Amino acid sequence: MSTGIRGEYEAQGVELYYATSGATYRNPHETAVRAISAEATAAWRPDLGAVLDLACGSGEATLVLRELGAVSIDGIDPYTGEAYRARTGNRAEPLSFEDIACGALCGRHYTLIVCSFAMHLIAESWLPALLAQLGQIAGQMLIITPHKRPEIGSETGWEMIGEIRRERLRARLYGCRGQEERT
Repeated sequence: MSTGIRGEYEAQGVELYYATSGATYRNPHETAVRAISAEATAAWRPDLGAVLDLACGSGEATLVLRELGAVSIDGIDPYTGEAYRARTGNRAEPLSFEDIACGALCGRHYTLIVCSFAMHLIAESWLPALLAQLGQIAGQMLIITPHKRPEIGSETGWEMIGEIRRERLRARLYGCRGQEERT
């Protein structure tokens, strides 16, 4: 029998797990997320001027990015808004990956999107539309994942700038082709 969050995903499904546990959610790998986020920020020096914490959980990435100098951070998560507010003092918009893929963030601009421990959960069929929409609102995206997924090829408009691996975590920084002309 599986244990931990992965086991709960398998037993309940992702949506039911977060529907019942979202208000109290904590990433059990927060220490590792904090460390790799700090390392990635030091290595790549992304612009932290306007950050989107996509699938923000209870604010693990938001908290470390604040410590690293980010002042404007928007959180988005369809399930963990209560946990995010409790830890960060900010509201998380309750948008899903599918909402964003359908254009819910049109007209916004961020210097960096950070997605920690979540993008590997999106259905493969939604990934191209999500990446296309994210490419309209930001020039860089940092994905922190315990998997090889998602696999983001250059055909999506996003190019991998670099990857850092620490233990079982990966931090990947992507740049969006064409975003320079829009900003």
